[in-house]
Amino acid sequence: MKTVQVAAAIIIHDGAVFATQRGYGEFKDSWEFPGGKVEDGETWEEALVREIREELDTEVETGELVDMVEYDYPSFHLSMACYLCTVKSGNLVLKEHEAARWLDRENLNSVEWLPADWDLVEKLKNYLQE
Repeated sequence: MKTVQVAAAIIIHDGAVFATQRGYGEFKDSWEFPGGKVEDGETWEEALVREIREELDTEVETGELVDMVEYDYPSFHLSMACYLCTVKSGNLVLKEHEAARWLDRENLNSVEWLPADWDLVEKLKNYLQE
């Protein structure tokens, strides 16, 4: 089974985390944390900065590694590095996603997350204010 390496941005502001809804592919309409595939020669952090620039027209700074998710989908294994990120500039413009929401602790389970994200969502409750 092939392994896909992905970096995901955990952007938290005012006690809420930024979530995006996929607008394409096998998991269209599911919710995820923005980010994308790590290309050859890139570090996880470099990939994340590039992906957020491409997908959201925003510059971020990566911080703490929150989680390293390992998940088996039917056709591939996902390795996903999830970093806390700070917005340096930009307005999180949706260029590839259908929708986005700021989800606080109470509403974190109100969207249909991708299967690989469920454990991460539970961990994030510790990062969000009650």
